[in-house]
Amino acid sequence: MKIEDLTAFVAVIRLQSTRLAAEELGLTQPAITRRVQNFEESLGLPLLNRQTKPLKPTLMGKRVFQQCRNILREVEALNDLVAADTPPSGLLRLAVPQSLSETSLLPALKMLSSDFPQIQPRLSSGWGEELLLRAQRQELEAAVVLFPASKQFPAGLESQALGSVDLVVVGPNDPTVPALKRLEEGYQRGWILNPEGCGFRAALQRALTEQGLPLLLNLEAFGVTLQLSLIAEGRGLGLMPRALVERHALRPLLQIYSLQDFAPRSQLWLVYPNVPASQIPAIDAFAAAIAHGLDLAPLAVNLPHP
Repeated sequence: MKIEDLTAFVAVIRLQSTRLAAEELGLTQPAITRRVQNFEESLGLPLLNRQTKPLKPTLMGKRVFQQCRNILREVEALNDLVAADTPPSGLLRLAVPQSLSETSLLPALKMLSSDFPQIQPRLSSGWGEELLLRAQRQELEAAVVLFPASKQFPAGLESQALGSVDLVVVGPNDPTVPALKRLEEGYQRGWILNPEGCGFRAALQRALTEQGLPLLLNLEAFGVTLQLSLIAEGRGLGLMPRALVERHALRPLLQIYSLQDFAPRSQLWLVYPNVPASQIPAIDAFAAAIAHGLDLAPLAVNLPHP
C-alpha cells in the first residue's frame, strides 16, 4: 500500500472524476486509474462502483475514503513537523484589504524579500469578503482583513485578531468651514469613498441609514493619497483609519473630526486556511508588518498545527 495510491483514490472520490483527479495531481488519467486499482488490489476488494457516472464509492469505499483522509492528514502533519525547522521557502500568496494596499503592500514586500529570501511572495489586494472566499478556496495562504470585532468567519478558516483600528471622518483644514460634531451636520457636504465592497463605506452607510440620512457620494476613488488630496481641496468628506491620516504628508491640509454620534472602529484580522508549518514565520512577519503600518502592536500569530 503506497501513499500515492491513497492520494489518487481520495482525489477521485472527492472530485468524482479520474480526469479532474489527474489534473489536480499532475498525472495522466491512466496513471490515476492504475493507482486506484493498485490500492483496491492491496485491500482485496473493489472501492468504486464503475457502473455509475460520475464515479461513486461503494459502501466500503465510503468508509475507506474517510479513513484515507485521516491518514493523509496525519502524513501532512508529519511532513509539517519535519519542515517546521526549515526556512520558509516557495510561493507565498498573501493579501490585504484594498483600502490598505497603497500603504501596506510595498513595505510588506520589502520585508519579506529581506527577511525571507527563499520565499516567492505574491501579494494582492481586494475587498474583505472576496479575500475570505479566496482563502476558503486555498487560493491564498493568508490574508489580513478589516472586519468588525464581532465578525463570524466561514468554516475552514482560522482567524486571529491583530488589534483595533480607529476610523475617523476627515475634512479639509479650512478655518471658514464649521467643525463637525455630529454626523447630520456634515452629511450634506458629500463623501469621497472607496467603491462598493469597502467595509468603511458600509459602516458609514449603516450609520446614516439609522439616522434617516442619505449617503451623498461626491466621488468614488481608490487610494489613500488620491482620496486625501480630493478632501484637502474641499471636494467632500472621507472616512479612513486614523493612523493613515496622521502620518500622511497631506496631514497639515486636513482636519480630523471627532463626532459625538459616529466613532467607528474596525478590527484587523489575520485569516488563513491550513498552512504548512514552515510558512508560519513569514506569515507572522507579514501580519506584523501590516499591523505596524496601522500603529498596532500585534500578538504573536501562533498558528495552530498538530
